[in-house]
Amino acid sequence: MVQQLRIIVSGKVQGVGFRYFTQMKANTYGITGWVRNQPNGNVEIIAEGNKDDLALFLASIKEGNPFSRVSHMEIEEVNEISGFTSFTIKY
Repeated sequence: MVQQLRIIVSGKVQGVGFRYFTQMKANTYGITGWVRNQPNGNVEIIAEGNKDDLALFLASIKEGNPFSRVSHMEIEEVNEISGFTSFTIKY
C-alpha cells in the first residue's frame, strides 16, 4: 500500500549536500516526491512509497550524509497520494 509522508528534518542539513543525498536515497528505495530547503534552516521532504521502502528511506535520512547532522525529524502521514513519477529537488 502506497503512503505519503511529510518529513521536516532539522539540524545541520543545509549547505552540506543533504538534498542530493536525500534524492539519491529516494532513488535507491523507489521513493517518489520532492525535497526542498526551508527558510528557517530545515529541510522539507514529501515522500511517497510503500511502507517497507519508506521505513528504509527514513532510516537512511535519519543517518544523514557524512557532512550533515540530523538532530530531529518530524514525520506526518498525509492522507493523499499525489502519484509522483520521480523524486526531485525543489529550489
